[in-house]
Amino acid sequence: MRAPRPASHLARRDILGGALGLGALSLLPAPLRAAEIDTSDLASMIGDVKPIDAAERAARLERAQRLMRDNRIDAVLIEPGASLVYFTGIEWHLSERLTAAVLPAKGEAIVVTPFFEEPSVRQSLAVPADVRTWNEDEDPIARIAQALRDRGLATGRIGIEERVRFFASDGLAHALPQAKLVSANPVVRGCRMRKTPAEIALMQKASDITIAAYRWTHPRIREGMGPRDIGALMDAATRRLGGVTEFNLILLGEAAAYPHGSSRPQRVREGEVVLMDCGCTVEGYQSDISRTFVPGRAPDAVRTVWDTVAEGQRIALATAKPGTPAGAVDDAVRAFYTKRGFGPGYTLPGLSHRTGHGIGLDGHEPVNLVHGEATPLASGMCFSNEPGLYLPGKFGVRLEDCFHMTDAGPQWFSSPPPSLDRPFD
Repeated sequence: MRAPRPASHLARRDILGGALGLGALSLLPAPLRAAEIDTSDLASMIGDVKPIDAAERAARLERAQRLMRDNRIDAVLIEPGASLVYFTGIEWHLSERLTAAVLPAKGEAIVVTPFFEEPSVRQSLAVPADVRTWNEDEDPIARIAQALRDRGLATGRIGIEERVRFFASDGLAHALPQAKLVSANPVVRGCRMRKTPAEIALMQKASDITIAAYRWTHPRIREGMGPRDIGALMDAATRRLGGVTEFNLILLGEAAAYPHGSSRPQRVREGEVVLMDCGCTVEGYQSDISRTFVPGRAPDAVRTVWDTVAEGQRIALATAKPGTPAGAVDDAVRAFYTKRGFGPGYTLPGLSHRTGHGIGLDGHEPVNLVHGEATPLASGMCFSNEPGLYLPGKFGVRLEDCFHMTDAGPQWFSSPPPSLDRPFD
């Protein structure tokens, strides 16, 4: 699980020089940038990373075109985002000036972009493409429509990727009134949901970096620190290890009872929960790992809930067999939690969110491990496994590790911790 807004990556000077004594909170100096935290005892882990190469990208386009033919889709329209990166390599931003790609069922890709942006777009373009530009006084949708006419697709079935904005799809519908606009999910999801070994290797590296950053950060957490301090430590370690920080969500005490946190002031206190939910990217591919622990002696109630969540995570993995509907994983966890007095369903105290989500280039991807999801699990699919338990007004516990499906069953990217007392083993 990732937060809607990542924790700020600011640190305080005390985290550079060793332990804070109890009661030292009043002596905390001004915040410091994470880049100034001493991480000289860490070394980069990305020396063996292999980026996605031309052969991999060509295979993606071939698979997409095969899926288009199987689903009677003649072309797919994509705007900037992870799908554009996935198919073309173009790393771009959404703006009022349309940049988009059209993937036809036959032939090379088409890219439409503002004239003055073309040189920048070409810097990350990683596949052969027909690049067509438009000027500020021209209509980019007309460029897309003409490109489709040139390919003989003016009356075809055009798949619209699910994140394409309305003005683009509506404009295309008016520009090509005889075309039929349909969902591109059978193509885009059909490709992106099933990761290749190259993608899984990058996700494994991202997970390894996050775990290493956790292990470095944990012994440096001190009484009185706030979420920003801990987030700064994780950020500094992640960057030193070679990852790109995606998010650091730090929830302390009662705030851990609310999956995405609280705006109330929080500090590390002995005997209270520390919930860390952090992730990074390597070549764009993400990790998402959560740990919950308690500085000092853990209350019995926290220990009981932690053990219950650990068992819920185990049940989720045991249920995730090839061919099993994704929703069955969520159902198995909730059935167990109900027997333990939580829930039922999504009610609190209990598990108020899905058991897991897809992950890859996006932190949250289809499909989810959620009640009612009928998509069968298959080799190459990647998911988070995070069946947390939340007790409003008290505390929450979340353990989160991601796994990928193989023909033989699920395989962890990161191994769950053995106990509350050994959260990063």
